[in-house]
Amino acid sequence: MSKMKKPLVAAQLYTIRDFTKTPEDLDKSMEKIKKIGYNAVQVSGIGPMDHQQVKDIMDKYGLTICATHISFEKMQEDLDDVIYQHKLWNCKYAGVGAMPPKYQTSKEGYIAFAKEASEIGKRLADEGLQFIYHNHHFEFMKFDGVLGMDILLNESDPEAFGFEIDTFWVQTGGCNPVDWINKVAGRMQVVHFKDMAIDKEEVKPIMAEVGEGNLNWPDIIDACVKTNVEWAAVEQDICKRDPFESLEISLKNLKELGLNS
Repeated sequence: MSKMKKPLVAAQLYTIRDFTKTPEDLDKSMEKIKKIGYNAVQVSGIGPMDHQQVKDIMDKYGLTICATHISFEKMQEDLDDVIYQHKLWNCKYAGVGAMPPKYQTSKEGYIAFAKEASEIGKRLADEGLQFIYHNHHFEFMKFDGVLGMDILLNESDPEAFGFEIDTFWVQTGGCNPVDWINKVAGRMQVVHFKDMAIDKEEVKPIMAEVGEGNLNWPDIIDACVKTNVEWAAVEQDICKRDPFESLEISLKNLKELGLNS
C-alpha cells in the first residue's frame, strides 16, 4: 500500500489583504511570506493588478499559487479570463469564497447555486481546472430540516463542484470539521485551516492561529491525509497581532504537527 501524502501548507493571502493592495505591496509581502517559510499561497483579497504582474512576483520568490478565490459574478461574466488567469499561474483550483447573498436565504437558492456552479465547474474541468467552494457558517442553516451544506453536496455535480472546508466556520456552524472533511472525501483537494479560541475579554469565539485555539488538529490533519487533501491553506480573517506573525505562528505549530509548506 502506498504511503498517504500529507497536505502541504500554504498562506491564504486574505489574511494579509491590507498589505497586498498594489504590486509594490504584494512584492514586499511575498518576500516576507517566503522568509517566514511558506512556499505556496492562495491568492485572495489582493488589489487590482495584472495577472502577469502577480505571476512575476510569485516566480521571483519561488511561491506556488495553489488556489484562488474569485467572485462568483466574475466566473459568470468572464470565465475565459478566469481560465486564462489560472493557466498562466499554473493554478488548478479556482475558488469561490461565498455564494452571493441572493442564493443564501432559501432551499431553492441553494439548489440554483449548486446547479449554476456545477455548469461553470464543467467548463473549468474541460480546461483541466477545478471549481472549489469555501464555506462560512451560514451554510449550516437548515431548510426543511436539511443543512444548506448538504443541499450543496447533494444537488451539485460531484465531478464539477469541489469543496474547500473551512475548519473554523464548520465549528461555528455547530458541526465537526473532521466529519465534514470526511463527508466531502474525493471532492476536496484544498482545505482552510483556521483555529477557534475564546476571547478572555468578550468571552466569545474568535479566530486564532492554528494550534493556539481549541480545534482538534491531530484528528483534522489525519482526516485530511486519509482523504488525500493536497493543500492546507492557513487563513485568519481577524488577527489579534500582526497578521504576518499570525501566519508564522500557524506554520510553526503545523510543522510541529508534522506538516510542511
